[in-house]
Amino acid sequence: MISAVLAAFLLAYSGMLGLCLGLERHFKQLWQRQPSFLLIRVLRAAGWLGLVASLVVCGQVWGWAMGAVACLGLISLAGLALVFLLPYTARLSLLVAALGWPVLGILGLL
Repeated sequence: MISAVLAAFLLAYSGMLGLCLGLERHFKQLWQRQPSFLLIRVLRAAGWLGLVASLVVCGQVWGWAMGAVACLGLISLAGLALVFLLPYTARLSLLVAALGWPVLGILGLL
């Protein structure tokens, strides 16, 4: 159960990060270059896909009535974490998303 909640949070965080990097201002903040039009579209689509995947995981764990409420809470929590990380340590926000998935894989093996 805890690994499913962590997976839903990581999906929500990755989705919010994708939507955030889909904005030109935040992309330039992290990569110091202009994003292409195609890259912006891909990041936004991946962000929405991550949020929908988080909803599906929450729906499977808690049922669809409480899963939607839990998903909104996890999206809010992920957005809050991203809001606190992005202005101060922008590279750490990418590192959290990149290193979260191997940790989840190790938890799944245990």
